Amino acid sequence: MKVALLQSPGRDTARLTGARLVAVAARDRARAEAFAAEHGVERVLASYADVLADPEVEAVYNPLANGLHGPWNLAAVAVGKHVLTEKPSASDAVEARAVRDAAADAGVVLMEAFRYLYHPVTRRLLDVLGSGEIGELRHVEVHMGIPAPADADPRWSLALAGGGLMDGGCCGLHLHRALAPFAGGEPRILAAKGRERAGHPGVDEWVEAELAFPGGATGVVHSSMAADDVRMSCRLVGSRGEATAPFFVLPHRDDRVLVTAGGTERVEELGRRPSYAYQLEAFTAAVREGVPVPTDADDAVATAELVDDCYRAAGFDPRPRTVL
Repeated sequence: MKVALLQSPGRDTARLTGARLVAVAARDRARAEAFAAEHGVERVLASYADVLADPEVEAVYNPLANGLHGPWNLAAVAVGKHVLTEKPSASDAVEARAVRDAAADAGVVLMEAFRYLYHPVTRRLLDVLGSGEIGELRHVEVHMGIPAPADADPRWSLALAGGGLMDGGCCGLHLHRALAPFAGGEPRILAAKGRERAGHPGVDEWVEAELAFPGGATGVVHSSMAADDVRMSCRLVGSRGEATAPFFVLPHRDDRVLVTAGGTERVEELGRRPSYAYQLEAFTAAVREGVPVPTDADDAVATAELVDDCYRAAGFDPRPRTVL
C-alpha cells in the first residue's frame, strides 16, 4: 500500500509491514526531510495539500494536532484517499459525523487510530473476559497519564482542540466502549470532574469520569496531562477475579497481562511488537480486502459523543472546530 504522511509520526511502522512510504509533509520542511532520510520516505512535499494532490498516494496517515484531524480528514476523503487518522478523528461529535458521512459518500476507508485495540495485549484482555474466567464484569478502571508537555505545546491549545481528555483520556473512554459486548451495551457518563490548565482557559489538565454500563458494571477513567510519570493501565474486575494490563496503550514497553482467578495468579507476556504495526496491517486489510475494522468511522462518532458528554459533565465545553 502506498501511504503518505501529513506529518512525520515518529514511528518506523511501515518498514515492519511492507507499506510503501510515498511522501511526507510537515510545517517544518527540514523536519520532514530528516524523517524522510531516516525512514526511507521517497519524497518530501511542500504542503499537506500537495500530499493529497499526489496521484501515487493511496492512503494518508493524519497525526496532526487534534483540531486539524477533522478538516484534513475531510480534505483527504474529498479527493478519494483512504485515511488512517489519529485519535480523536475530529474535534467534536458533529465534525466526526461529517467526516463519517463524507468517507461513506466517497467510498473510502476511514479508520481511527486507537491502536491499542489491535495489539495482542488488549485482545487477550477481551478473551479472558469473554471466556468467563473472571466471571461477569463488575468494574473497569483506566489510568491515562503523562507528564505535562511544554506550555507552548499544541495539546494545551483550545483552538486546536487540546486537553488531556483529547490526548490520552479518550483511550480510556474508548476501552470502556470496547467492553460494551460484555456489559449489556454502551457505557454512559454518570459524573465527571476536572481542572483547567493554568493560563489555558477551557483546556483540561485532568479529568476523572465515572461511567455505568446497562448490565450494572461501573467504570472510572483517570485522565491527566500533568502526571508525575507515564501511566497507561487498565484493570477489569469480574465477579470471580480480575485481569490487568499495566501498559495496555504502550505494550512495547510492557506486554504483560496479569490474571487473578480461582485462587491463582498468572502473568502472560503477549509480545512487544509495536501496536502501530498491528494497526497498519488491519488498515491495509481494510483498504485492500474490505476487511471490517472495529475503529471505523461509525465507531469514531460514538467515541466523540462520549468524549463530548464527558467534557460537559466535567464543566467544560466540547472542543471547538478548526477552520482551515
